Amino acid sequence: MLLTEDPAVDLATPSGPMRTYLYRPLPPKDVRIADIKRPGLVVYSEIFQRTAPIDRMARLLAGHGFVVAVPEIFHELEAPGAVLAYDQAGADRGNAHKLAKPVAAYDADARAVLDWLAASPACNGKLGALGICIGGHLAFRAALQPDVRAAACFYATDLHKRSLGPAGDPDSDSLARAGDIRGELMMMWGRQDPHIPDEGRALIQRRLVEAGCAFTWHEHHGQHAFLRDEGPRYDPELALSSYQAVVALFRRALA
Repeated sequence: MLLTEDPAVDLATPSGPMRTYLYRPLPPKDVRIADIKRPGLVVYSEIFQRTAPIDRMARLLAGHGFVVAVPEIFHELEAPGAVLAYDQAGADRGNAHKLAKPVAAYDADARAVLDWLAASPACNGKLGALGICIGGHLAFRAALQPDVRAAACFYATDLHKRSLGPAGDPDSDSLARAGDIRGELMMMWGRQDPHIPDEGRALIQRRLVEAGCAFTWHEHHGQHAFLRDEGPRYDPELALSSYQAVVALFRRALA
């Protein structure tokens, strides 16, 4: 189906305006947007914000029948529209932002983008979330919101460390709140990912079982960032099968 990207909007949040991008399928000719409402997805980026691979990811998902919102996760710390480079300087800057932003601000951002997406004329109010790297962790946090029916979390960093935001942040242990998740989780991992070792993945899986979460668990022969279609760690075959699993999850859970 044909797509369109709506003009970017700056959503109001307690920590300042959050630049957000919306991708959606075009309705057939002579049909109004509101006459074909579709499920909504929030897509969370890596620490580099809305790079070209994230833009293509959002378009791919919109092309499968979803209304997709991409918020800038470090809107308080970067100018609107800022994109960090896939190099050491960009990684250092993004990792510093990750530790500087309070978890309560991430949660407030999630509430703001979910409310805005649900109110879109193109959305039917059924919501999901997807994220990669820190975005996988943020998708997990978004699943704590009661109206998120499903979340796909790709190699969610720092989840096993029970840390997000500044040291000592009282809300940093996302796993401690796993029992609050009411939707379905899809957890995707690469076994060659140095950021989430075997024992880290085992800890997360054990906690999800203890909390009684509904989830599927996928461990692949892949590295960190295997989904990103840029750089040496991209695995096209694994990315394709992962996208197929994600689309099947959201079509079922948001039906």
